[in-house]
Amino acid sequence: MNDRPHLDEEALAELQDVMENEFDVLIHTYISDSAERVSALRTALEAGDADALAKTAHSFKGSSINIGAPRLGALCMDVEDAGRTGRLADAGPMLERVESEFRQVQEMLEGFLVD
Repeated sequence: MNDRPHLDEEALAELQDVMENEFDVLIHTYISDSAERVSALRTALEAGDADALAKTAHSFKGSSINIGAPRLGALCMDVEDAGRTGRLADAGPMLERVESEFRQVQEMLEGFLVD
């Protein structure tokens, strides 16, 4: 897992080129949506809702990979798998790693924003 970077700066540079003036909006939207997903993951885990956990993790995985956050995407994939297989006891520590990685990614992405 640690062999994956927090951010794929090449992918982000490509997004920046494609999105031009909308890049900041994309980053803000990703951060906001991701914060909601982290909260939804925590809620699903606390409720023992393995299906909601898997679905939310799947969605978070896709958006993280698309934005260029491969390590976060891989961590979300682990949570998704735990939800799909009903291993909720394993999902708690996994979710803590997702939350920590998201904070790291958020901080790094905010560095790409134009003030």
